[in-house]
Amino acid sequence: MIKSRLKVLLAERDISQTQLAKEVGIVQPTINEIANNKAKYIPIATMDKLCSYFNCTVGDIWQYIPDDTK
Repeated sequence: MIKSRLKVLLAERDISQTQLAKEVGIVQPTINEIANNKAKYIPIATMDKLCSYFNCTVGDIWQYIPDDTK
């Protein structure tokens, strides 16, 4: 399973989802879906904006957690 670490990044920097949305040009509902692991599709451009904003790699935003049920 892939899990978002966006909430952690926001908390570390004391930034709200709304503030992030305004600063990177991504609508707030999309930020919310990513932060709450509800997003079904995330465009590469969105990931690029987030990585650029946080000055990080994709692996810093997304975490792979193996599924133990297989």
